Amino acid sequence: MDNYEAATYGDAIAGAYDRLYGGRPDAEHAAASLSGMAAGGRALELGIGTGRMAIPLAACGVEVHGIDASEAMIRHLRGKAAATGIHAVVGDFADLAMDTKFELIYAVFSSFFGLTTQEAQVTCFRRVAEHLTDAGVFVFEAFVPDPSRYAQGRYVGVTHVEEDFAGVDLSLHDIVNQTVSTQHVLMETSGTRLFPSLIRYAWPSELDLMARLAGLRLRDRWSDWSRSPFTSASRNHVSVYERATT
Repeated sequence: MDNYEAATYGDAIAGAYDRLYGGRPDAEHAAASLSGMAAGGRALELGIGTGRMAIPLAACGVEVHGIDASEAMIRHLRGKAAATGIHAVVGDFADLAMDTKFELIYAVFSSFFGLTTQEAQVTCFRRVAEHLTDAGVFVFEAFVPDPSRYAQGRYVGVTHVEEDFAGVDLSLHDIVNQTVSTQHVLMETSGTRLFPSLIRYAWPSELDLMARLAGLRLRDRWSDWSRSPFTSASRNHVSVYERATT
């Protein structure tokens, strides 16, 4: 994926994103949890997309801002009546630069891994720290890496099977750079579409070190939005970072 850019995935999948991923039942539960951590202040979503999380969070009474590299994603968000009042801008959150601070900054559904180098991820943590209020928190939801998923560096898996479409993921794993290159293949009666993605995953301990470099520290870590204990068997994590001086 030599020509892959920050906006590539969003620009390709924007029109189909809600159909494929908009029905996840955990969004409202997660929004309720995030609403409490916003503590009545502003929230900023990194990788806001079509508003899968931002819309239910705004419905909880939180002033929601967002940034996304894909103009197509933002356009779909702005076209929704429920998104009225959400302040979204087009930009690469790897180098976040906004003129306000937030009580809550969050990245969910592993969207942070859309930053494809360790350098970009470290920089993002620093920018997040600069944009948090003194009592603000950075909330991070992502999968726990599982290299065993990729036999000989490859993965093929079925993601959707419906009456009128099916989805398949074809992935290549680079264990040295901790990257996964994927073609999300959508097969419909009208034809086949390809949605390329490139991510760089990071281990929870690596994220904690990035936080320390940015002047943040881990406050809480759970397996899910119900705050189940995080264990060696956890497949996902919700991590909450705060200023190291608080």
